Amino acid sequence: MKQPLKRAWAEISLSALDHNVGAISGKMNAGAKMMAVVKADAYGHGESEIIQRLSAAGIRYFAVSNLEEALHVRAQCPDAEILILGYTPPECAETLSSANIIQGIISPEYACALNSRGKVVRGHIKLDTGMGRVGLRQNSPEQFADTIEDITHLRNLRIEGLYTHLAVADSEDPEDIAFTKSQITAIRDIDAALRKRHIRFPQVHYLNSAGLLYHNDDVSTLVRAGIILYGLAPNAELLVPLDLRPVMSLRSVISHVKHIPAGMSVSYGRTYTAKEPIKVATVTIGYADGYSRLLSGKADVLVHGKRCPIIGRVCMDQLMLDVSTIDNAAPGDVVTLIGTDGNETITADELAALYGTIGYEVVCGISKRVPRIYI
Repeated sequence: MKQPLKRAWAEISLSALDHNVGAISGKMNAGAKMMAVVKADAYGHGESEIIQRLSAAGIRYFAVSNLEEALHVRAQCPDAEILILGYTPPECAETLSSANIIQGIISPEYACALNSRGKVVRGHIKLDTGMGRVGLRQNSPEQFADTIEDITHLRNLRIEGLYTHLAVADSEDPEDIAFTKSQITAIRDIDAALRKRHIRFPQVHYLNSAGLLYHNDDVSTLVRAGIILYGLAPNAELLVPLDLRPVMSLRSVISHVKHIPAGMSVSYGRTYTAKEPIKVATVTIGYADGYSRLLSGKADVLVHGKRCPIIGRVCMDQLMLDVSTIDNAAPGDVVTLIGTDGNETITADELAALYGTIGYEVVCGISKRVPRIYI
């Protein structure tokens, strides 16, 4: 195993990212463009380096959550097309305009508020076809078309697209499959109703990561690739029909090794008591680094290519392992919390399943104090 780099660090494999871009591109239909979703610091992988690598791979479309993220992308990619999926205060219309950023238009009222600022803002209109989060909501394609047509008449908005978000595209439940099909049908019908009025937008998009994997078609003009870019599954319980490679590994080091007798407890709350004499290693990572306290007493880590269980509660900056099966465990040894060591692998999805969340949250939650090392 390699030498330690820091007290804890996340290794980001740019070659794995390149591989995933190629795999996703091969799945996309001709004519569709990839829109890389790089919000939340590129899902915790480090926005700047990820954006630069994606840009070098020829990706021109990016999706973010907010204006600050959009401006970060703009600073690195002067010619990129950047869509803000979330809310931007209307008083920021001038910044949107000057930075040439596309804003998601989430309601008629929001459209009017942006328009009132007197600066021309590019926009894609968000349709709520069943996600129930943000977006225009109407009862029929014609009613949607009426509202959208009104928005297109606002002189300071330049509407260039329609989009919606698929809520259960990562489910194989028959009702969920039918629901996803209804969402796709809805945005297509709305687009058709607009075309009858001679209103056509360059972009009509709805395929997210799960949409591409399980509901791919040749109508969505953009594929908003998020979690699959980083090598994780939208739903860990479903087979992913792509060869994806995890981009992030999380590693730390052993700082201390000791033997404890039977009956001795470990960590806060005395939730773990040794039933027999064991060898304990302390590792320099904790919940302040984004390794969840909910993994206390549940997760394994890898030491010398072998699984070792966490014992006692994960602390803010440290955690403890039972390394009784590792003959030569010593301070300075590298510990793998996510990733591969020898023939063993621990994935973000494995950790997520242990405390009832999703792989997205695991990688997004690795804190800023954990340096990203790009390899």
